[in-house]
Amino acid sequence: MKYLFIVQGDGRGHMTQAIALSEMLRCNGHEVVEVLMGKSKTREIPEFFYRRIGTKCRLYDTPSFIFRKDQKHIHPLKTLLYNINPKRLRKFKKSIEMINHRIKKTSPDVVVNFYEVLAGLSHLRFSIKVPFVNIGHQFLIKHPDYTHARGDGQGMMLFRLHTLLCGIGATKTLALSFYPLKDNIPHRIAVVPPLLRREVLELTPVNGDYILGYMLNQGYENEVREWHRDNPESELNFFWDKKDVEPETVLRKGLTMHRLDDKKFLQYMANCKGYITTAGFESICEAMYLNKPVMMIPVHVEQEVNAADAEFAGCGITGASFNISKLIQYIESYKGENNKKFCEWVDCGEELFLKHLTTLV
Repeated sequence: MKYLFIVQGDGRGHMTQAIALSEMLRCNGHEVVEVLMGKSKTREIPEFFYRRIGTKCRLYDTPSFIFRKDQKHIHPLKTLLYNINPKRLRKFKKSIEMINHRIKKTSPDVVVNFYEVLAGLSHLRFSIKVPFVNIGHQFLIKHPDYTHARGDGQGMMLFRLHTLLCGIGATKTLALSFYPLKDNIPHRIAVVPPLLRREVLELTPVNGDYILGYMLNQGYENEVREWHRDNPESELNFFWDKKDVEPETVLRKGLTMHRLDDKKFLQYMANCKGYITTAGFESICEAMYLNKPVMMIPVHVEQEVNAADAEFAGCGITGASFNISKLIQYIESYKGENNKKFCEWVDCGEELFLKHLTTLV
């Protein structure tokens, strides 16, 4: 069978999920004919994605988040105003047309949408006949047994609206989850394990002497600097997607920033003693599979939902800032009691994904 991927480019998780699924499909005799990737104002698509995805990748303009002056949290009003600017809307219209054109040109058997809103709008605009499969942890909020997305705040309503638009026209939704739940047949939702790459599954973790971090927003850099200034005996290795920086930048002795690189990141993950992150689903799962204590600092409502779900699953703890002392205290008491069940859940993923993706046509 032939598949076309549409990937939201705003964050590492969707990209690594696409890489994992493309490798899984090719290993089982299927083909990924093309990847369409949304590019936004705030994120640079890392080189490793182009290198690892294994097929031609085409870029298009997609909505972007606009952050507050502290470069930590999303500014909802500025985000809205930026994306409804007539010039931007014309670009999004062209993106929607391009998605439809590439689907017609490549003639895939299935389109796989990794939480891209313009894919849903493209289906709405052109009534595309090719089956659509949506993949993402976010789609769990539509599951009636999921308890971590309750509330009526503005952020939650926008999150639900965005998820609804992403899911327009879906033949089936594969909701990634930390733990099994029953499939929801009326809403065509199948609950599946996280999509982890083979490199993660094949790693042999050891407990090193440093803390690993992933800094999605550069505004947290000063928090990390200040903490390390007060705790210079601790060794910190952080990854970021900051543009125009060297592959490795030593901010001070014991505090090193690394430009995002998939192989290097996983090597550091396998050998760290604990992990601190801005609550992206995928890297939490990688840490859980490698039995690493995790501390999460959510920066918007979607990550708040991730963090609440991860805590419920025993994956880690939540904090309000990069106060690494809290993570160190957690490491001392961490037992990894849920790690075995989580690994067993992840290990049955290939069978489930192939079943769901090959029974549509």
